[in-house]
Amino acid sequence: MTAYSTIVRATHLLTNAAWFGGSLAGAAALNPAAREGEDARDRADIADAGWRRWGPVQGAAVGLHLLSGIAILVDNRRRVVEHRPTTAAVILKTALTATAIAVSAEAYRSGAELGDALEHADDDPAAGKHARDLTKRMGWLQWATPATTAGLLVLDAYLGEQQRGVAGLLDQPSRLGRRS
Repeated sequence: MTAYSTIVRATHLLTNAAWFGGSLAGAAALNPAAREGEDARDRADIADAGWRRWGPVQGAAVGLHLLSGIAILVDNRRRVVEHRPTTAAVILKTALTATAIAVSAEAYRSGAELGDALEHADDDPAAGKHARDLTKRMGWLQWATPATTAGLLVLDAYLGEQQRGVAGLLDQPSRLGRRS
């Protein structure tokens, strides 16, 4: 393995960790903390402020995750084509990545739309109903990104294990010191 491969793989894992961790922190901490605001608009403003600060970091993480994923795929193209379990895992990982991007984008879009609806909810009953519908939608959507990105981390662990040699942590010490 080259230093380039190590840097690309580390980038891929760290950016997924940021994507996963940020979305999990938002769902588990930021959004519930924002509910302590005085009214619906105040609560939306608190959540919006946090997500606006995190958004550029998450956007960069997603972009670098995609670029590093492409680099890993190119680096391992022979194994992806010739090794059936790897092929299946890469197809699943690609589909899960697309799903994670879609739910992240939809959460961003719905969150922005919710803020706009809450602004007009007091004066417009239709906006109030729309805000309630979006709040329900965000209730499950906020957990979709951490769930899908956690799946990506699991698939990365699986793919990493496929590349490991036969020597493992529990092998006899005398066998670990020998090189083949």
